[in-house]
Amino acid sequence: MPTKPHPQEGWNSKLDEIHDQLVSSVEALVSGDEWRRALEFAGRFRTRSFNNTMLICWQHEAAYRRGQVPEPSPTQVAGFKQWQSFGRRVLAGQSGYMILAPRTARFATSSPTDPTSWRRLERNERPRPGEVVRPRMIGVRPAYVWDVSQTDGIPLPALPKPRLLSGEAPVGLWDGLADIVRDEGYRLTTVEASTLNGANGVTDFGARLVEVRADMDAAAQAKTLAHELAHIRMHDPTTDAVRHRGIGEVEAESVALMIASAHGMDTSDYTIPYVSTWATSVKDRTPVEVVQDTGERVRRAAVAILDRLPTAQTGAADPWNLEHPSPVRQIDASTTMPAPPADVRELRSRSLR
Repeated sequence: MPTKPHPQEGWNSKLDEIHDQLVSSVEALVSGDEWRRALEFAGRFRTRSFNNTMLICWQHEAAYRRGQVPEPSPTQVAGFKQWQSFGRRVLAGQSGYMILAPRTARFATSSPTDPTSWRRLERNERPRPGEVVRPRMIGVRPAYVWDVSQTDGIPLPALPKPRLLSGEAPVGLWDGLADIVRDEGYRLTTVEASTLNGANGVTDFGARLVEVRADMDAAAQAKTLAHELAHIRMHDPTTDAVRHRGIGEVEAESVALMIASAHGMDTSDYTIPYVSTWATSVKDRTPVEVVQDTGERVRRAAVAILDRLPTAQTGAADPWNLEHPSPVRQIDASTTMPAPPADVRELRSRSLR
């Protein structure tokens, strides 16, 4: 009697294809001066992982070269049914962009604080009396999204685009960043340039003090404060977050760039070294791995800060953000969840690196 093939049988080849595309896109990033552009992409697609952002942009550019889409950069992406929910349909002949989506399962325990006590529930299995049930990511699978240019139907509202004069900072940005700095337990002050030895800003972890030059325009001060806040959130020397000083500066400047970009600020003067100069500087890691890790750390840090700022920001490039004022939490291949079984960790490392 014939049996229906399990979806997993076709997933491995698709995951290999996604892996090859991801490596190709990141290798192109490593070999060129494309880091700023990658961050601007990540800023617009900030509800998705850095890996999925690179996959979307790489495949969209390929579709543009084939003449299938009108612009080289994607604008808004969603799944097939999500577009239908917005009154739009995918045009005939338009191929979706493969990304990594989660596979989840239910786990139960009567002792939630004991990580070894969780057991996986079978399909339709009910927990025992008194057990707590939580979903866990157990792997990844291929999924598909389409850009709005590959659909037609009901027009979508235009994404907000803040416009600023040269040297002007967005309303509330400095105060919002300053509040987060203080919530982290740091004092903030503006000082004369002569006290900073040529720097625009300095974070003193020991004294719990952030200093920013007082003689800069408002936009430059806000950018500098975002940079120092990134150091606070990512590079506290009392934790294991400090890995490589050069990459630490890249991460802080990259977070500041994403925050500025989300507020419509000019990012052309951001001084981030060529990718090849820092992506090849970490021992025992390939440049592709370094770029992926750095990109995801930067995205997560920037999104966490942006979510706390009471400012007008450009909309994320997911159409549901037009109706939801708060970002919709999505689970993708980079979402932090409880540790999966050992046999799944091998699949994840093969697929995501």
